[in-house]
Amino acid sequence: MFDVKDIDLFDLEEEAFDTVIEGDITFTGSIRFAKPFMIRGKVKGSIDATSDLVIDSGASVEADIKALRVLVKGKVKGNVAAKKMVFVTATGSLDGDITAEQVVLEPGSTFTGKCTMVK
Repeated sequence: MFDVKDIDLFDLEEEAFDTVIEGDITFTGSIRFAKPFMIRGKVKGSIDATSDLVIDSGASVEADIKALRVLVKGKVKGNVAAKKMVFVTATGSLDGDITAEQVVLEPGSTFTGKCTMVK
């Protein structure tokens, strides 16, 4: 079961995100950030973060991801390594390997890959 402290990832208002890649944007390259970040558009490349990442419904990400916590509501193709948690909602899909302390796959979500839980 995930920790109640992690639920605030779902409650973040748009103003809490330092950067939002909107739905009409396609980005190719490397992204690095240290504050909450949301993707609503398309990203291809790599993501390296020390903060939270939200991949919103309708978003498409083809990248290897490293972050503190990752919330997947859209589509991800690539490996995801989170220091704390990876959460895939019922609308989300992840095609790649997961490495994290906590992993939550909601009913209806899709996951193809290997899952490694670490402390």
